Amino acid sequence: MAAVPPPDDPRVLVGTSQADDAGVFLLSPGEALVATVDFFTPVVDDPYLYGAIAAANSLSDIYAMGGEPLFALAVAAFPDDEKILPLLADVMAGAVDKAREAGICIIGGHTVRDKEPKFGLSVTGRVHPEKVWTNRGAKPGDAIVLTKPIGTGIITTAIKWGISPRETTDAAIQSMARLSAGAARAGRKAGIHTATDVTGFGLLGHLIEVLEGSGLAAELRLKDVPVFPGVRDLMRRRTVAALSARGNFPGSS
Repeated sequence: MAAVPPPDDPRVLVGTSQADDAGVFLLSPGEALVATVDFFTPVVDDPYLYGAIAAANSLSDIYAMGGEPLFALAVAAFPDDEKILPLLADVMAGAVDKAREAGICIIGGHTVRDKEPKFGLSVTGRVHPEKVWTNRGAKPGDAIVLTKPIGTGIITTAIKWGISPRETTDAAIQSMARLSAGAARAGRKAGIHTATDVTGFGLLGHLIEVLEGSGLAAELRLKDVPVFPGVRDLMRRRTVAALSARGNFPGSS
């Protein structure tokens, strides 16, 4: 998105120049729209779980901005193959159920033919203009709070390689499919002023964006960072390749 010129419209509260989780557009003094689109290739073999994880990942961008989702559109790319196309219904079912859990509907979408499957949602939500969480609002003395363990990028790579232990795989899938709605409610109750969705760029990548945008530095203690069971063992087995590839992995918030 770096090639897209910043929007010249005062109603755009958060745009392309901020590298945030979603765009925010002012509708009235008391309401703004939050919009995002996110999709990726399969991270698990089960098509239903893939759809649920992709939907939860897209919805998390809205929650990370302090917003509440209103509706979604599906974005799907699948090969024109009689053996694969029936699986798309299962992917859609997982996404529909996850959207229903979030209290919204998938009201449309778009599909294209592609050699490699991809799926996700374009989600629209709402937020009060004065209560938007951006990745530029950190303040001196803030604590860094993770609402989920990290390590999904390593685990999804290990799953593809067939070396992820069952306990590790199950924990990651459960986490990736869990909505961040509860974390967002807790954040609003606590009165937080900045947030970001930790996904493809990992904890450090997203933290650096927050720090650069806020003009601050941070201290992390490795022992205090929650990770999924088995992640450190996978790193010792050199699954760490996922960390250097800056791919799009559904992650932790």
